[in-house]
Amino acid sequence: MFETTSPLRKANGSYETDAPRTSQFNSSPFDSGWQEANREVSFLGLTMQPKSMSELNALVEQGIAEGRKWIITNHNLHSLYLLHRWPKLRKFYADAHWTFIDGMPLVALGRLYGYSLQREHRVTLADWLQPLMELAASKGWRVFNLGSPKGVGEKAAAELRKQYPALQIEVNDGYFDARHGSPESEAVIERINAYRPDLLMVGMGMPRQEYWTHENFARLDACIIMSSNGAAMDYIAGTVPTPPRWAGRLGLEWAFRLLNEPRRLFGRYLVEPWYILMLLSIDYLRTGGRLKAREPRKI
Repeated sequence: MFETTSPLRKANGSYETDAPRTSQFNSSPFDSGWQEANREVSFLGLTMQPKSMSELNALVEQGIAEGRKWIITNHNLHSLYLLHRWPKLRKFYADAHWTFIDGMPLVALGRLYGYSLQREHRVTLADWLQPLMELAASKGWRVFNLGSPKGVGEKAAAELRKQYPALQIEVNDGYFDARHGSPESEAVIERINAYRPDLLMVGMGMPRQEYWTHENFARLDACIIMSSNGAAMDYIAGTVPTPPRWAGRLGLEWAFRLLNEPRRLFGRYLVEPWYILMLLSIDYLRTGGRLKAREPRKI
Protein backbone atom coordinates (compact mmCIF):
# COMPACT_ATOMS: atom_id res chain seq x y z
CA MET A 1 0.00 0.00 0.00
CA PHE A 2 1.30 3.47 -0.84
CA GLU A 3 2.06 5.95 1.89
CA THR A 4 -0.69 8.52 2.41
CA THR A 5 1.71 11.39 1.82
CA SER A 6 3.65 12.40 -1.27
CA PRO A 7 7.38 11.92 -0.56
CA LEU A 8 10.20 14.31 -1.34
CA ARG A 9 13.54 12.84 -2.31
CA LYS A 10 16.54 14.22 -0.43
CA ALA A 11 20.07 14.34 -1.77
CA ASN A 12 20.98 11.30 0.34
CA GLY A 13 18.26 9.23 -1.30
CA SER A 14 15.81 9.21 1.61
CA TYR A 15 12.35 10.75 1.47
CA GLU A 16 10.43 13.32 3.43
CA THR A 17 6.78 14.16 2.96
CA ASP A 18 4.84 17.23 1.91
CA ALA A 19 1.10 17.77 1.57
CA PRO A 20 -1.18 14.89 2.58
CA ARG A 21 -3.16 13.18 -0.11
CA THR A 22 -6.17 10.88 -0.08
CA SER A 23 -6.15 7.35 -1.42
CA GLN A 24 -9.83 6.71 -2.02
CA PHE A 25 -11.18 5.56 -5.38
CA ASN A 26 -12.17 8.48 -7.63
CA SER A 27 -10.72 11.14 -5.30
CA SER A 28 -8.18 13.85 -6.01
CA PRO A 29 -4.73 13.38 -4.44
CA PHE A 30 -4.35 16.98 -3.35
CA ASP A 31 -6.38 19.98 -2.12
CA SER A 32 -8.92 22.14 -3.96
CA GLY A 33 -6.23 24.49 -5.28
CA TRP A 34 -4.48 21.56 -6.89
CA GLN A 35 -7.76 20.40 -8.39
CA GLU A 36 -8.34 23.83 -9.94
CA ALA A 37 -4.93 23.79 -11.64
CA ASN A 38 -5.17 20.12 -12.63
CA ARG A 39 -8.76 19.35 -13.54
CA GLU A 40 -9.83 15.74 -13.34
CA VAL A 41 -12.26 13.85 -15.52
CA SER A 42 -14.26 11.00 -14.03
CA PHE A 43 -16.58 8.53 -15.72
CA LEU A 44 -17.30 4.79 -15.61
CA GLY A 45 -15.13 4.44 -12.50
CA LEU A 46 -12.08 6.12 -14.07
CA THR A 47 -10.39 9.25 -12.75
CA MET A 48 -7.75 10.92 -14.92
CA GLN A 49 -5.85 14.20 -15.22
CA PRO A 50 -5.78 14.86 -18.99
CA LYS A 51 -2.49 16.34 -20.20
CA SER A 52 -0.77 16.89 -23.51
CA MET A 53 2.65 15.43 -24.23
CA SER A 54 4.39 18.74 -23.47
CA GLU A 55 2.47 19.02 -20.20
CA LEU A 56 3.51 15.50 -19.23
CA ASN A 57 7.14 16.34 -19.98
CA ALA A 58 6.81 19.38 -17.74
CA LEU A 59 5.21 17.25 -15.02
CA VAL A 60 8.06 14.71 -15.07
CA GLU A 61 10.61 17.52 -15.07
CA GLN A 62 8.88 19.16 -12.11
CA GLY A 63 8.73 15.92 -10.15
CA ILE A 64 12.41 15.16 -10.64
CA ALA A 65 13.53 18.75 -9.99
CA GLU A 66 11.56 18.84 -6.73
CA GLY A 67 12.61 15.34 -5.68
CA ARG A 68 9.06 13.98 -5.59
CA LYS A 69 8.24 10.30 -5.58
CA TRP A 70 5.31 9.95 -7.95
CA ILE A 71 3.51 7.19 -9.78
CA ILE A 72 2.50 8.30 -13.28
CA THR A 73 0.25 5.85 -15.11
CA ASN A 74 -2.42 5.82 -17.80
CA HIS A 75 -5.87 4.56 -18.70
CA ASN A 76 -7.14 3.01 -21.92
CA LEU A 77 -10.07 0.74 -22.79
CA HIS A 78 -8.13 -2.32 -21.62
CA SER A 79 -7.46 -0.85 -18.18
CA LEU A 80 -11.12 0.25 -17.95
CA TYR A 81 -12.16 -3.37 -18.52
CA LEU A 82 -9.61 -4.72 -16.02
CA LEU A 83 -10.54 -2.12 -13.42
CA HIS A 84 -14.08 -3.46 -13.26
CA ARG A 85 -12.93 -7.08 -13.21
CA TRP A 86 -10.06 -6.91 -10.71
CA PRO A 87 -10.70 -4.97 -7.45
CA LYS A 88 -6.98 -5.11 -6.62
CA LEU A 89 -6.26 -2.90 -9.63
CA ARG A 90 -8.59 -0.19 -8.30
CA LYS A 91 -6.31 0.28 -5.32
CA PHE A 92 -3.34 0.94 -7.58
CA TYR A 93 -5.19 3.62 -9.56
CA ALA A 94 -6.62 5.17 -6.40
CA ASP A 95 -3.10 5.54 -5.00
CA ALA A 96 -1.37 6.63 -8.23
CA HIS A 97 -0.47 10.32 -8.25
CA TRP A 98 -1.18 11.06 -11.92
CA THR A 99 -3.14 9.22 -14.60
CA PHE A 100 -3.14 10.38 -18.22
CA ILE A 101 -5.26 9.24 -21.17
CA ASP A 102 -3.84 6.66 -23.58
CA GLY A 103 -6.48 6.04 -26.23
CA MET A 104 -8.81 8.01 -28.47
CA PRO A 105 -11.82 5.91 -27.34
CA LEU A 106 -11.45 7.41 -23.85
CA VAL A 107 -11.27 10.90 -25.36
CA ALA A 108 -14.53 10.12 -27.18
CA LEU A 109 -16.14 8.74 -24.02
CA GLY A 110 -15.04 11.81 -22.09
CA ARG A 111 -16.71 14.04 -24.66
CA LEU A 112 -19.87 11.95 -24.33
CA TYR A 113 -19.81 12.71 -20.61
CA GLY A 114 -19.46 16.43 -21.31
CA TYR A 115 -15.71 16.98 -20.90
CA SER A 116 -13.96 19.21 -23.44
CA LEU A 117 -11.24 16.69 -24.25
CA GLN A 118 -9.08 17.17 -27.34
CA ARG A 119 -6.88 14.89 -29.46
CA GLU A 120 -3.81 16.30 -27.70
CA HIS A 121 -5.06 14.78 -24.43
CA ARG A 122 -4.45 11.30 -25.84
CA VAL A 123 -0.80 10.42 -25.20
CA THR A 124 0.71 7.01 -25.91
CA LEU A 125 4.26 5.92 -25.14
CA ALA A 126 4.73 5.03 -28.80
CA ASP A 127 4.70 8.79 -29.41
CA TRP A 128 6.01 10.04 -26.08
CA LEU A 129 9.00 7.77 -25.34
CA GLN A 130 11.52 9.39 -27.68
CA PRO A 131 10.71 13.02 -26.73
CA LEU A 132 10.90 11.93 -23.09
CA MET A 133 14.29 10.28 -23.61
CA GLU A 134 15.53 13.40 -25.42
CA LEU A 135 14.51 15.44 -22.38
CA ALA A 136 16.15 12.92 -20.05
CA ALA A 137 19.41 13.17 -22.00
CA SER A 138 19.38 16.97 -21.91
CA LYS A 139 18.68 17.03 -18.16
CA GLY A 140 21.13 14.28 -17.21
CA TRP A 141 18.46 12.03 -15.71
CA ARG A 142 19.17 8.41 -14.91
CA VAL A 143 16.58 6.18 -16.61
CA PHE A 144 15.82 2.53 -15.84
CA ASN A 145 13.48 0.44 -18.00
CA LEU A 146 11.94 -2.70 -16.50
CA GLY A 147 10.20 -4.82 -19.11
CA SER A 148 10.39 -6.40 -22.58
CA PRO A 149 11.86 -9.85 -23.35
CA LYS A 150 15.53 -10.56 -22.76
CA GLY A 151 17.70 -8.75 -25.27
CA VAL A 152 14.93 -6.47 -26.52
CA GLY A 153 15.37 -3.83 -23.83
CA GLU A 154 19.13 -3.82 -24.42
CA LYS A 155 18.61 -3.39 -28.16
CA ALA A 156 16.17 -0.52 -27.63
CA ALA A 157 18.49 1.15 -25.11
CA ALA A 158 21.40 0.92 -27.57
CA GLU A 159 19.26 2.55 -30.27
CA LEU A 160 18.18 5.31 -27.88
CA ARG A 161 21.82 5.97 -26.92
CA LYS A 162 22.63 6.37 -30.62
CA GLN A 163 19.86 8.94 -30.96
CA TYR A 164 20.67 10.71 -27.69
CA PRO A 165 24.37 10.12 -26.83
CA ALA A 166 24.06 11.79 -23.41
CA LEU A 167 21.25 9.45 -22.33
CA GLN A 168 21.92 7.41 -19.19
CA ILE A 169 19.72 4.31 -19.40
CA GLU A 170 19.85 0.82 -17.95
CA VAL A 171 17.41 -2.03 -18.54
CA ASN A 172 16.17 -5.28 -17.04
CA ASP A 173 13.84 -7.71 -18.76
CA GLY A 174 10.35 -8.18 -17.36
CA TYR A 175 10.42 -11.98 -17.34
CA PHE A 176 10.98 -12.82 -13.68
CA ASP A 177 8.94 -14.11 -10.75
CA ALA A 178 7.07 -10.92 -9.86
CA ARG A 179 5.39 -12.34 -6.78
CA HIS A 180 5.87 -10.13 -3.75
CA GLY A 181 9.04 -11.08 -1.89
CA SER A 182 10.26 -13.66 -4.41
CA PRO A 183 14.07 -13.92 -4.74
CA GLU A 184 13.94 -12.82 -8.39
CA SER A 185 11.80 -9.79 -7.57
CA GLU A 186 14.10 -8.88 -4.68
CA ALA A 187 17.10 -9.04 -7.02
CA VAL A 188 15.38 -6.70 -9.49
CA ILE A 189 14.60 -4.21 -6.71
CA GLU A 190 18.22 -4.34 -5.52
CA ARG A 191 19.46 -3.62 -9.04
CA ILE A 192 17.08 -0.69 -9.47
CA ASN A 193 18.00 0.79 -6.10
CA ALA A 194 21.72 0.43 -6.80
CA TYR A 195 21.22 2.52 -9.95
CA ARG A 196 18.92 5.05 -8.19
CA PRO A 197 17.03 6.18 -11.31
CA ASP A 198 15.35 9.54 -11.63
CA LEU A 199 12.86 7.85 -13.96
CA LEU A 200 11.81 4.20 -13.64
CA MET A 201 9.67 2.86 -16.49
CA VAL A 202 7.78 -0.37 -15.79
CA GLY A 203 6.34 -2.21 -18.80
CA MET A 204 5.36 -5.78 -17.96
CA GLY A 205 1.77 -5.83 -19.18
CA MET A 206 -1.46 -5.05 -17.36
CA PRO A 207 -2.19 -5.76 -14.55
CA ARG A 208 1.16 -7.40 -13.68
CA GLN A 209 3.13 -4.14 -13.89
CA GLU A 210 0.60 -2.29 -11.72
CA TYR A 211 0.55 -5.00 -9.05
CA TRP A 212 4.35 -5.15 -8.89
CA THR A 213 4.68 -1.36 -8.73
CA HIS A 214 2.01 -1.08 -6.05
CA GLU A 215 3.47 -3.81 -3.86
CA ASN A 216 7.04 -2.46 -4.04
CA PHE A 217 6.47 1.29 -4.25
CA ALA A 218 7.76 2.09 -0.76
CA ARG A 219 11.02 0.22 -1.40
CA LEU A 220 11.87 1.60 -4.84
CA ASP A 221 14.55 4.31 -4.78
CA ALA A 222 13.26 6.24 -7.79
CA CYS A 223 11.66 9.65 -8.24
CA ILE A 224 9.18 9.14 -11.08
CA ILE A 225 7.78 5.63 -11.58
CA MET A 226 5.90 5.24 -14.85
CA SER A 227 3.75 2.12 -14.93
CA SER A 228 2.57 2.59 -18.49
CA ASN A 229 5.34 1.65 -20.88
CA GLY A 230 3.37 -0.63 -23.21
CA ALA A 231 5.29 -1.91 -26.24
CA ALA A 232 7.23 1.34 -26.73
CA MET A 233 10.67 -0.23 -26.17
CA ASP A 234 9.75 -3.14 -28.46
CA TYR A 235 8.92 -0.61 -31.19
CA ILE A 236 12.29 1.12 -30.72
CA ALA A 237 14.09 -2.23 -30.89
CA GLY A 238 12.18 -3.14 -34.05
CA THR A 239 10.94 -6.48 -32.71
CA VAL A 240 7.28 -5.38 -32.96
CA PRO A 241 6.06 -3.34 -35.96
CA THR A 242 5.29 0.25 -35.02
CA PRO A 243 1.70 1.23 -35.87
CA PRO A 244 1.43 4.19 -38.29
CA ARG A 245 1.23 7.32 -36.19
CA TRP A 246 -1.69 8.65 -38.24
CA ALA A 247 -3.64 5.56 -37.13
CA GLY A 248 -3.13 6.48 -33.49
CA ARG A 249 -4.36 10.02 -34.02
CA LEU A 250 -7.51 8.66 -35.66
CA GLY A 251 -8.08 6.06 -32.96
CA LEU A 252 -7.27 3.15 -35.31
CA GLU A 253 -3.97 1.96 -33.84
CA TRP A 254 -5.78 -1.02 -32.34
CA ALA A 255 -6.62 -2.36 -35.82
CA PHE A 256 -2.96 -2.34 -36.88
CA ARG A 257 -1.90 -4.09 -33.67
CA LEU A 258 -4.67 -6.67 -34.02
CA LEU A 259 -3.55 -7.53 -37.55
CA ASN A 260 0.02 -8.05 -36.36
CA GLU A 261 -0.79 -9.94 -33.13
CA PRO A 262 -4.28 -11.44 -33.60
CA ARG A 263 -3.95 -14.31 -31.14
CA ARG A 264 -2.69 -12.15 -28.26
CA LEU A 265 -4.96 -9.15 -28.83
CA PHE A 266 -8.22 -10.73 -30.07
CA GLY A 267 -9.90 -10.61 -26.66
CA ARG A 268 -8.68 -7.11 -25.86
CA TYR A 269 -9.95 -5.49 -29.03
CA LEU A 270 -12.92 -7.63 -30.08
CA VAL A 271 -14.37 -8.91 -26.78
CA GLU A 272 -13.62 -6.41 -24.01
CA PRO A 273 -15.29 -3.44 -25.78
CA TRP A 274 -18.67 -5.22 -25.50
CA TYR A 275 -18.29 -5.26 -21.72
CA ILE A 276 -17.52 -1.55 -21.76
CA LEU A 277 -20.57 -0.94 -23.94
CA MET A 278 -22.62 -2.72 -21.28
CA LEU A 279 -21.18 -0.42 -18.59
CA LEU A 280 -22.02 2.61 -20.70
CA SER A 281 -25.57 1.36 -21.28
CA ILE A 282 -26.09 0.80 -17.55
CA ASP A 283 -24.81 4.31 -16.81
CA TYR A 284 -27.07 5.73 -19.51
CA LEU A 285 -30.13 4.05 -18.00
CA ARG A 286 -29.10 4.97 -14.45
CA THR A 287 -28.88 8.67 -15.33
CA GLY A 288 -32.08 8.67 -17.34
CA GLY A 289 -30.20 9.18 -20.58
CA ARG A 290 -28.38 12.29 -19.35
CA LEU A 291 -24.69 11.44 -19.24
CA LYS A 292 -23.56 15.00 -19.87
CA ALA A 293 -23.32 17.59 -17.13
CA ARG A 294 -25.94 20.33 -17.00
CA GLU A 295 -23.12 22.84 -17.51
CA PRO A 296 -20.14 22.32 -19.88
CA ARG A 297 -17.28 20.60 -18.08
CA LYS A 298 -14.06 22.41 -18.88
CA ILE A 299 -10.64 21.01 -18.14
